[in-house]
Amino acid sequence: MKKLQLQFENQEGKLVTYTLDDPVEPIDHEAVNEAMDTIIEQNAFNSSGGDLVAKRSARVVEQITEDIEIY
Repeated sequence: MKKLQLQFENQEGKLVTYTLDDPVEPIDHEAVNEAMDTIIEQNAFNSSGGDLVAKRSARVVEQITEDIEIY
């Protein structure tokens, strides 16, 4: 399953990550950038370390799970 991770810096300078499941592909880099700007501008989310103040990064993470047979 792929996930889109949006990483921000809060007022305390700490990293805050928001994860979205099953992002639309291909990833529209401009739309992600604009969405992150909007989240900061509208103070849409907050964290225990205060408001989000800067974008740090955005990335797609894919987790692959393989079951191991045990007996």
